[in-house]
Amino acid sequence: MRKFTRNSTDIPIDVEIQSIEPKVIKDSKMVSISFGGLSCEVDQRVTVGCHVNISIPSVSPPYQGMGEVVWCKPVDAHFEIGVRFTMSDETTTSRMVQQVCQIEHYKNIVFDREGKLLDGRQAAEQWIAKHGS
Repeated sequence: MRKFTRNSTDIPIDVEIQSIEPKVIKDSKMVSISFGGLSCEVDQRVTVGCHVNISIPSVSPPYQGMGEVVWCKPVDAHFEIGVRFTMSDETTTSRMVQQVCQIEHYKNIVFDREGKLLDGRQAAEQWIAKHGS
C-alpha cells in the first residue's frame, strides 16, 4: 500500500543528474507527483540511487529541490524515473504539490468549459497568471 497518493500531470520539469559531470535534462515532463516524490520522463537511463536536483519553473514560486532516483524503466523512446524527495522542507513540497494539482484541475475546467485541451506548460502559465499570487 502506498504511503502517498499519486496525482497525474504533464507539468514541465528540469532534472539535474548529480555525478562527476552533472547533466541537466531540460524540458522533461512530469508524469505523476505525490508528497513523497515524483516520476518524470527523461531522455536517458539514470542510475538508481543517484541524486538529482529538481526544478519546476511552472509553479509560483518556482520549485527547487533534491531527490534520489529509486527506479528507472524504459518507456517507448525514453525512460521514466521515480524520484523520492530528500529535502526536509515539507511546507514547500506540500505547496508545490497542491499547485500542480490545481493546475491539473484548471486544465480540466478549461476543457469542460471551452473545449480547449491545454498541455501542462500552457495550463501552468495561465493558472500562474490568474492565481500565482
